[in-house]
This record gives sequence, structure tokens and C-alpha cells, in this order.
Amino acid sequence: MIRTVIVALFIVLYLILTIPVMLFLKCTNDKHKERNDRIASSMVRWIFRVLLKISGCSVTVTGKENIPDEPVLYAGNHRSYFDVVSGYAFTDGCCGFVAKKEMEKIPLLASWMRLISCLFLDRQNVKEGLKTILAAIDLVKNGTSIWIFPEGTRSQTEEMLEFKEGSMKIAEKSGCAIIPVAFKGTDDVFEKHVPFIRPSHIQIQFGEPIYPKQLSRDEKKFLGAGVRAKIQEMLDTME
Repeated sequence: MIRTVIVALFIVLYLILTIPVMLFLKCTNDKHKERNDRIASSMVRWIFRVLLKISGCSVTVTGKENIPDEPVLYAGNHRSYFDVVSGYAFTDGCCGFVAKKEMEKIPLLASWMRLISCLFLDRQNVKEGLKTILAAIDLVKNGTSIWIFPEGTRSQTEEMLEFKEGSMKIAEKSGCAIIPVAFKGTDDVFEKHVPFIRPSHIQIQFGEPIYPKQLSRDEKKFLGAGVRAKIQEMLDTME
């Protein structure tokens, strides 16, 4: 219980105390967007690493050598809010992610998410969803990597949900590589015993890049299923 309270207080204090920084970045974004993107991404990466530490999490990361020095599409399995926290904390460069539309309503948090080029996906509106995918393609083309969780929502069981094929269009249309990412142990931190946060060992494995342009027509047609299979292979090798 005490750990949960400390984590919650830390998040609230961070969001409040960094309001001046957030306002500065927003006001200067037109002239210094590239610089501001780096600053915002670094700050969010730092806060996520601190959150992992005070949550009592140890993290083992493998496969970072597979990530090319260019914008990519990270695609991971989704079991916990800590997938976002731990995944973002251990990637480099400017990086945003696609989040559910409901998160846009959370004060201050949504503002920080916009600063790191996060996009809010309306899963009930196909037209708006397409706009989000097109915005993500533009971000990748302009140097920002994107995180997605193609299941569309958190899986409540040990089995991954089916991957949404539409999310793979970000890589197909931008020409970037897809990095499959396997998470294990993230739901042990929070989801298995809501509302309490408990220490856990988190494993993150970054797989080899998948370039859609190098795939056959059938592989492109079922690209999401192919990425899902790669992640399952990595999960099967984890302890």
C-alpha cells in the first residue's frame, strides 16, 4: 500500500512541478521543435525509469543491438500499463506512441504525451482512426519512432490477442522497420493485484527488424500475424 501511495504522489508532483517546463516547450515548439522533442523525450524517459525504481522493479533488456539507427515502429504485446513505462524507458531518441483516445482527457498527462508526439486513437471511429495512422506515418518520415500495441487493448490472459493489421500500415507506408518487442512480468507489477503496486522482475526483448518492403505479398497481407508470431517465439524463450 505504501509503495502505491509513493508512486501516485510522485506522478502527481512531477506533473505539477514540471508545468513551467511544459509551458516553455509548448510556447517555443514552433521554432525549436527538434530540440524540444529531444528534451521532452529525455524527461519522460527519466521519469519512467524513476517510476520503475520506486515501484521496486528490476528490468532485464536484451536485443537492443537489433534496433537500427533510424526511426522505427515498435510493436509489443500488451499486458500492463508498465509495458509503456518500461518499453519507453529503454529506447533512445525521439519516440511517441499511439494511445487510446480516453487518455486525452487526463489533465497535464495528456499535455506531456502530446509533447513527445503521442497520438490518441479513437477505436470506435474508423475515419478518425485512419487520420491517426496517417499522422503516425508522417511522424516516422520526419524522424520520430512510434510505439504501438497492436492487440488494441491489454490482454487479460496469458494468450496474446490478435494483432490489428491496420496498425502495420505505419511501417508499410513510411518504409521503416518494425521492431517486435516481447514483454514479460509487467502485469505482475500492478494488474494482477489492482490497486496495489508490487515489485516484479520485468523482461524486455527487442527482436530483429522486419522490413515490410522485403516481404512477399502474402507476408505483407498478414503482417500483423507475422509480427505476433515473432513476439510469441521470443516469449516462449523467456524464463
